Amino acid sequence: MHTDRAHGPTDRAHDLRHHGDAELRDDGALLIDLAVNVRADTPPAWLRERIADSLTGLAAYPDGRAARAAVAARHGLPVEHVLLTAGAAEAFVLLARALKARQPVVVHPQFTEPEAALRDAGHSVERVLLREADGFRLTPGAVPEDADLVLIGNPTNPTSVLHPAAAIARLARPGRTLVVDEAFMDAVPGEREALAGRTDIPGLVVLRSLTKTWGLAGLRIGYVLAAPETIAELERVQPLWPVSTPALAAAEACMGSQALAEAAHAAHRVTADRAHLVAGLAEFAPDGLRVMEPAEAPFVLVRVPNAVAVRRHLRDLGFAVRRGDTFPGLDDQWLRLAVRDRATVNRFLQALDQAVTLATG
Repeated sequence: MHTDRAHGPTDRAHDLRHHGDAELRDDGALLIDLAVNVRADTPPAWLRERIADSLTGLAAYPDGRAARAAVAARHGLPVEHVLLTAGAAEAFVLLARALKARQPVVVHPQFTEPEAALRDAGHSVERVLLREADGFRLTPGAVPEDADLVLIGNPTNPTSVLHPAAAIARLARPGRTLVVDEAFMDAVPGEREALAGRTDIPGLVVLRSLTKTWGLAGLRIGYVLAAPETIAELERVQPLWPVSTPALAAAEACMGSQALAEAAHAAHRVTADRAHLVAGLAEFAPDGLRVMEPAEAPFVLVRVPNAVAVRRHLRDLGFAVRRGDTFPGLDDQWLRLAVRDRATVNRFLQALDQAVTLATG
């Protein structure tokens, strides 16, 4: 682990605004997608119907009270602890604008939008870079004591590391805001290591997204869980009616008991499919491919020689994967692979075999 300070609005070494969807634009539209971490075959029919039914109310301004209450009930919190947002990404912007942090720290490798939002708001950001040698796991004393805003993902994108809740909770300090991005936590069976719903950790802010498990990236819906005074600060910098009526309908629907049961089932299915992918990738160990394990999210991070060429050949063979070099702490030898069903994974592994051969030939 080491730290560095990242100043200014741009980062020439890492394209913080590059995300997996860029792999699918234009000439990537027909590729099989292992680049974007949205569950395949979503949203389900029942959720599409709930969203469609909401369209009859578009003449009225959005009313988020029912959805906010549903989120609060799902986490056992009063509604004053909940803020609905246009995806988790909006929450990062609100945090960067609302909080007067003097020493913000982002734990990398992780989703780059939090740092990008902080930079855009004029903050100088200190990075804590977790090490491959440690399995990209949080180590004691990693975060500087003077940090008054700390952001970390759990499970972390792109490393697929699930940090122990107790280890993250130990980052809390009086006067420090601890932001935990749990956008992929509902893909973890039992949501073990979740901090959502905890009110005993000072300064805790938990972000959740509904776009990943339910396939709502185009609708933009997420939420923040925090102390009421923090929620009020974020709400003050949020635009009026930031969450659309269809997105509110989706949020309320996804908090129901049947939806939660479906999400739990999906988490177990992802676990099985991920194990199948990891087992297939293990066959490439003689080629120098390494999988970061244990992987706990709906994606895996791999280091492979000639990754730039491998990725290019995979595109030629019909598959999109996520480049890793846009994440601080990684370089161009890393790729992130979304977990897909076994049939898709088998086809991908065949393509990977060809791509590796072509890249080394």
